[in-house]
Amino acid sequence: MKLHAKVVDELVVRPGDPAGLHRRDTRAPASRPWDDGAAGGERELAQSDLEVFRAELASAQELLYASDRYALLVVVQALDAGGKDGTIKHVMSGVNPQGCAVVSFKAPSAEELGHDFLWRCVKALPERGRIGIFNRSYYEDVLVARVHPELVERLRLPKEAGLGDELWARRYEDINAFEHHLHRNATRVVKLFLNVSKAEQRRRLLERLEDPSKHWKFSEADLAERAYFDDYQRAYEATLSATSTPWAPWYVVPADHKPLMRALVGGLLVHTVRELDLRLPEPDDATRASIDAARRALLAE
Repeated sequence: MKLHAKVVDELVVRPGDPAGLHRRDTRAPASRPWDDGAAGGERELAQSDLEVFRAELASAQELLYASDRYALLVVVQALDAGGKDGTIKHVMSGVNPQGCAVVSFKAPSAEELGHDFLWRCVKALPERGRIGIFNRSYYEDVLVARVHPELVERLRLPKEAGLGDELWARRYEDINAFEHHLHRNATRVVKLFLNVSKAEQRRRLLERLEDPSKHWKFSEADLAERAYFDDYQRAYEATLSATSTPWAPWYVVPADHKPLMRALVGGLLVHTVRELDLRLPEPDDATRASIDAARRALLAE
């Protein structure tokens, strides 16, 4: 199964163009509507597609591992309650854990603040043949700090690092150069912004309060950050517009409906791996001879 090219084209932020978050539907892409009137309904159709994409992603990951030529880095960003954890859990559930690692980035530690803003993420990059998933990432340093400029003071940056818009422009430049370096060295980067509406975020936060089994997910910081929803939207608009490149594109995934969001993420990841056109490694003459010898030895037992 293949995610339709029109869907991929609609979700991607074209390099050089504005992300246009205010124009994007947070419910579903116009190119592939899941019709409630269709047999099975929206949820069932999306879930069925996710199961197919999940199986294909498991096969793709095995091929990625066997070929040992590329690594895949998946960057997942979203506002609080945007669905990052659940999406990673549901989409990657069929992948061999030996070939996949998820790294979550929280507020930087004192040690991390003593290094450049990319340092802590560089340490967690996937090796060839593996999939690495960043739940939040180095992009936090051009999002959270932009919304809360007082955090920049903790970095103790010299004057030549720049201030305000100059600082963010330089960091966008650093990110683009870093991701270009990764691409040139066989790490493919796919970046996903789970685009949730303010109304749906409110509903999900209320659900956490009303459901005792979800109380562990609630943080007072989530409610505090919700007051900056519009500021975060502006920060994401600027960041996605400046850092969606041919070698590391951003995809804006409608996130108000979880089953659809997860199906789209699964389809985008399968699309990315398929573009690598991977093949199982062909054994050389020596390996073939060794295989034949092993077969004869086992048959002779």
